[in-house]
Amino acid sequence: MLKIEQLTAGYDKGPEIIKRVSLEVKEGEVVTIIGPNGAGKSTILRSIFGITRIHHGSITFYNEDLTKVRTEDIVERGICYVPQGRSIFKSMTVEENLELGAFIRDDKAYVKKKLDEIYTRFPRLRERRHQRTRQLSGGEQQMVSIARALMLEPTLLLLDEPSLGLAPRIIREVFEMLIQIKSHGTAVLMVEQNAKAALEISDRGYVLELGENRLEGGGKELLANPQVGELYLGRRIKQQ
Repeated sequence: MLKIEQLTAGYDKGPEIIKRVSLEVKEGEVVTIIGPNGAGKSTILRSIFGITRIHHGSITFYNEDLTKVRTEDIVERGICYVPQGRSIFKSMTVEENLELGAFIRDDKAYVKKKLDEIYTRFPRLRERRHQRTRQLSGGEQQMVSIARALMLEPTLLLLDEPSLGLAPRIIREVFEMLIQIKSHGTAVLMVEQNAKAALEISDRGYVLELGENRLEGGGKELLANPQVGELYLGRRIKQQ
């Protein structure tokens, strides 16, 4: 469904951040991008969403070139983006935040239907629906930001560091949520520093370094790769 080929991109007149990166996401997959800070992982997501300057290469979604498509039109095509840092409106209630997720839809019946579906899938949000999001825990705030993106029924969800700043127990809940999202037919492409937790639930993964592809493979395959283990999972390579 999504194919990136030889993508080189950056910001405004600054240097190139990613160079000749290629990757793909198939329908219903969870795909994770890992790598050190500064590798250009987030730039890939922003490039897909139309908020970087693309120098070379292509991004196609169901065979349509997205490189010159405006961000608002990318949303209408079925791609939603959740940036890192739980970017919610903290002075607004849970329900108000969720309603904003359907901002391109004027159909009140559609918005109500989607709210009911979200509350069925995430009962905790139903319980908190009238609370201001500043009163929620970090994990609940992340749940709001992800659920808000689901209000438009995306076929592809872009997630930037969904576990950032969360306690281990809450991280497990977030990744369980992603498994549930996949089971409902939405593909996920995420950037994640918690490589082990992310690759465990991923169909495939890519390792970036200095803005370029370094490794790729199945999630479990990368978990077992000694290079990945030493560089990103804190394991030492055993001497032969």
